[in-house]
Amino acid sequence: ACANLAFLLNPEGSGVSPVGAYLDIPRIIQAAKEMGAQAIHPGYGFLSENAKFAQACEDNGIVFIGPTPKTISEFGSKTDARKMAIQAGLPVIPGSSALANLDEAIAFAEKVGFPLMVKATMGGGGKGMRIVRDMPGLLTGVPSAVSEALASFGDGTIFMERYLEKPRHIEIQVLGDGTGEVVHLFERDCSVQRRHQKVVEIAPSLGLPDELREKLYADAIKIAKATNYRAAGTVEFLIDQQNRHYFIEVNPRIQVEHTITEEITGIDLVSAQIRIAAGATLKDLGITQDTLSIRGMAIQCRITTEDPNDNFRPDTGTITMYRSSAGPGIRLDGIGYTGLTISPHYDSLLTKVTARADTWHAAIARMRRALSEFTIDGVQTNIPFLLAMMTDELFLSGKIDTSYIEERGPELLVRAKNSGMMPHKWVKAPDQTDLLASYIAQIHVNGQPKSLGASSGVKPSVKLITPPSAPEPSTLLTAPAGWRDVLLKEGPAGFAKAVRSHKGLLLTDTTWRDAHQSLLATRMRTSDILASAPATDVALRNAFSLEMWGGATFDVSYRFLREDPWDRLRALRAAAPSVPFQMLLRGANAVGYTSYSDNVVHKFCKLAVNNGIDVFRVFDSLNYIDNMKLGIEAVGGAGGVIEATICYSGDLCDPTKRKYTLDYYMEYARQLVGLGIHMLAIKDMAGLLKPAAAKMLVGALRKEFPNLPIHVHT
Repeated sequence: ACANLAFLLNPEGSGVSPVGAYLDIPRIIQAAKEMGAQAIHPGYGFLSENAKFAQACEDNGIVFIGPTPKTISEFGSKTDARKMAIQAGLPVIPGSSALANLDEAIAFAEKVGFPLMVKATMGGGGKGMRIVRDMPGLLTGVPSAVSEALASFGDGTIFMERYLEKPRHIEIQVLGDGTGEVVHLFERDCSVQRRHQKVVEIAPSLGLPDELREKLYADAIKIAKATNYRAAGTVEFLIDQQNRHYFIEVNPRIQVEHTITEEITGIDLVSAQIRIAAGATLKDLGITQDTLSIRGMAIQCRITTEDPNDNFRPDTGTITMYRSSAGPGIRLDGIGYTGLTISPHYDSLLTKVTARADTWHAAIARMRRALSEFTIDGVQTNIPFLLAMMTDELFLSGKIDTSYIEERGPELLVRAKNSGMMPHKWVKAPDQTDLLASYIAQIHVNGQPKSLGASSGVKPSVKLITPPSAPEPSTLLTAPAGWRDVLLKEGPAGFAKAVRSHKGLLLTDTTWRDAHQSLLATRMRTSDILASAPATDVALRNAFSLEMWGGATFDVSYRFLREDPWDRLRALRAAAPSVPFQMLLRGANAVGYTSYSDNVVHKFCKLAVNNGIDVFRVFDSLNYIDNMKLGIEAVGGAGGVIEATICYSGDLCDPTKRKYTLDYYMEYARQLVGLGIHMLAIKDMAGLLKPAAAKMLVGALRKEFPNLPIHVHT
């Protein structure tokens, strides 16, 4: 699904920071209510693990797509989750409860000894985590972790655990429906991390003993069932070098890396979340433990806007070139595009690349290909580093743990540079093509620079044109009447006669339909078009028509914009009452992609006229007269202006062409005129109508039908 509306959470002057806007519960609830939203999906950041947010949704009659507020509260605090794990019989790492101050942290360290892991009780993503190996490290690490946790999650509470050296990080995906039914969707290996942030994830894990794997599944189900878990969640474990597993936390939300689980199971986790939130059970969804199975291997790489050459410093700027990969077994989840501005305020994740294949090495080969096909200019990315990893012997062996990047990172950086993999990604300056294009554009617009000795009298080749401002409301009342006034007074026949008698050229403006169909895939919303309607009604008062409705309008409005095209017609008619509205009618197909019964086409045309359509350009791409006949009769019966269409093809200037000849078009025109049309259009759909051919065709039509207005559309 794609979002079709956006709501600004921190408008100018609000004083709300970019991050604070996404933590502002009242503002988000207000936005949801203003939009009439029935549910909120919290994603996998910011408030996704905030029980107060889930409760606020519930209190305001909005469905929170996730666990209950109680479950989030229990698992949102890692110390509370730890207690629940102990009660459920899961093994845990020796650790503390929530620490009130630095003195309590010192006391725990003196009792347990070093090394220790400082953790924020709330949130995830490596925020608020520090490894401390001695007392000086603790004295600086604890305040630093508290500060980071407070900024990231609004809660600076921390606790400490014994730090395991070189463990594997394995997480189990679970899905529950709130009725007590819970299934696991196998495991993911998330050991490849940098600063506790996952970089690469693998599903299923490599080299994990089957006995241990089954224990992990059982323990994950056990703690999820203990809370009557609802929605998707992840139970995370550390595996020490003796293959002993320890519970560390439950993430009561969808994870960034859920994509690889979807790839190996075929289960759409986000869709399942939404349907469960709407009241479905796992049984309703057809998801049971015995029906779940693993299909192949999947690996996910996180492409981030970080500079591997500068200690992975997050980079900012505008992407000047974005080309991604595709192909069998490749899935992309992200927002990258040319022109995207990378903000310093948010996480540096740009795109998630998932590769799936039958075997581990086949998945790696697909990932290497996908990464190498990316081109991202304007900002630094970690792609060269990821590519180096995909060829590293240790990584390929699958014998990896959480120390992998820390220990192999320097060698991977050297390998990435020496191999010449995507070397331009390591240079921030634009490439020569960018520089040359920029130089030509500057000269073309601004003229030769004075610094090179150019005369100040040389003017640039492009004149700056100031866009016209919208007319004052008073102008709308004093503007002269348009052609629609003629239509309303004289009727379709009188309107056609007046058009034919007009001395001069008349134009049809296609901005509201054909133009944004070609340039923007018809994605302009009603609100976008409506904003320009009053000015258009004045600026184009003398135009023949505004083409603003047709098949693509219906298709996109319903399927993509989730709008009612009839509402659009009525709103625009009220805002622009002076210029005739024109639409395309596909003969017997109306605005659809199949033939409709006669009464449907007649009723449609009647409703269209009653709601504001004036001129109907009736056409059939094959010039099939029977299809045209129904459309022409329906428009005439509805009281609309019938503009029948000749669809032009071929080349009249070429005497060797025997299909689309002048005789062919003239005979077709005679049949159309015989059906009682008001106007004739020549529709040059493919841009084939040469000036000489147009002169031949229009000249012949004008000679035989001197009183018939002719409208050329190309």
